[in-house]
This record gives sequence, structure tokens and C-alpha cells, in this order.
Amino acid sequence: MLARRIEDAGIPTVVVTMMPQTAAELVTPRIVGVEFPFGHPFGMPHDRHTQRLVLETALTILAGAAAPGTRIDIDVKWPQPRGEAYKSWQPAEPSPIVAQLLAQRSDSH
Repeated sequence: MLARRIEDAGIPTVVVTMMPQTAAELVTPRIVGVEFPFGHPFGMPHDRHTQRLVLETALTILAGAAAPGTRIDIDVKWPQPRGEAYKSWQPAEPSPIVAQLLAQRSDSH
């Protein structure tokens, strides 16, 4: 993982991720976990409060964690239902590779 390589160069890192358990399994040095849809690790556009909370949490971990291995999960609820949120960030038409994969899936059923 890139964060570990940067850490090996002597530069502390913190990763904000929607997959904190996976990041922990990959031994990511410092982790801020958020339960947000992919593509929105700092919250919704124009939501300054949530964006600031995520940033301040990341900076606190960066400044206060003496060693790698720190994980903090932020307990902020996404303001729309999960299914609706995931649909809202996807394009109206799938990319060519996704379209091909969907076609293959439907052909196999």
C-alpha cells in the first residue's frame, strides 16, 4: 500500500477510507473510517461541518498517534438512504468495461 511506502520514507500518513477494516488488514499506518458512499470520503459536497470533522480527525490522528496502527471511525450518518446514495454517484450509463461485465453476467444466467 502506498501509505506504508510513504511512511518508510519517514513521512507520516493517515488514510480516510470507506473500508477501514480492509485498510487495517492491509496494515495501513493510521486510519479514519467513514461510512459514506464511495467517492465521498469527506462527506457530501458543501457540507462544511462534516468535511471539517473528517479533516480534524485525520489531523488529530496524524499529530497524536505515536506509532502506526491507530484507527478512529467517525460516527456520522449519511443524510440519505444507503441505496439511494450509492445510485446517486454512479453515472447514468455504465462505462464500457462495466457494460461488458453486466452483459456477461446476464448471459451466464
